[in-house]
Amino acid sequence: MHYRLVFLINCLLASVFINSALAQQVNDQPLKVAVRVNAPFVIDKQGEYQGLAIKLWQDIAADMNRPYELHPMPLDALLREIEQGNYDIGIGALTITAERESRLDFSQPFHNGGLAIAVPANNTATWWAVTKRFVSIEFLKVVVVLGGVLFIAGALVWLFERRKNPDEFSDKPLQGLGSGFWWAAVTMTTVGYGDKSPRSLGGRVVSLIWMFTCVIIISSFTASIASSLTVSQFQSKVSSVADLPSSRVATLANSATASWLEQQNIGYQGFTNLDNALAKLNNGELDAVIYDEPILRYSMRTQSLNNLRLLPERVLPQDYGFVMPQGSKLREPVNRELLQAIQTQNWRDSVAQYLGN
Repeated sequence: MHYRLVFLINCLLASVFINSALAQQVNDQPLKVAVRVNAPFVIDKQGEYQGLAIKLWQDIAADMNRPYELHPMPLDALLREIEQGNYDIGIGALTITAERESRLDFSQPFHNGGLAIAVPANNTATWWAVTKRFVSIEFLKVVVVLGGVLFIAGALVWLFERRKNPDEFSDKPLQGLGSGFWWAAVTMTTVGYGDKSPRSLGGRVVSLIWMFTCVIIISSFTASIASSLTVSQFQSKVSSVADLPSSRVATLANSATASWLEQQNIGYQGFTNLDNALAKLNNGELDAVIYDEPILRYSMRTQSLNNLRLLPERVLPQDYGFVMPQGSKLREPVNRELLQAIQTQNWRDSVAQYLGN
């Protein structure tokens, strides 16, 4: 009996030792990390990877004391290889969606963003652009309304003055109405030529009312001209999501944004490189580029695309996380280290460095 007990204890100790050695051997093996290059989260600088997601993963791997190997690949290949278990984890700007979560495991989100729409700023002030605004429908409407008001004021003065002041306001309808229109215009602009002035009581009452009315008219007319000549300068074909179905839209192919556009029945051109899409937008070959707001903003800033702007509307909230095969044992330790890392000042400094304040 004594020998059996000793034998069992030795077997138990041997099993613990073997399991410990195997676990240590597993921890010593480098993790195979699939990387999606997408600045500013992952930036490829001649084979050396930088960026916000890379910095976060480096901190997590160091705290877990796990070596790793980086393998860059496109988004669709990354998701497929992770799903098949050929890689341990995927990092980058990977949007967490219900469809992806059904076949993969995601970490806790490390960044919250949303889809944004980049459009031409249209802020170039050329003589031709200014000339076209002078004959715009909005400008012509203001001119017509103003002419009508001037005619009414002049006609009222002429009705009172045509008999008592025929020298300045002829009793002939055509000449008299012309004189009244001239008087109304001169009074409104405060030029004050003094060639025509009402003498009858009715004419002077109309003049008094007209003088105060002109203050309002001049203010409104000035605002309307400023609006037609300057505000329209910043308008583009796309001003909201509602304009996308009838516009030339582009995004990255096989992305969560592309899936959303398909769900909304919005046609789009798929690009493999966001910089190429923005360059075509800047050249006037597209009406809008829709994609993740932080990535759009970073690309526009680094390429100095000053003729582009982002609409203030954010289309769809998005969360970024790391992706792993379903049931991965890495999920729990990665989440623990990730949640600790994003609470530090070091992380906030990294966000400000890559995305701005």
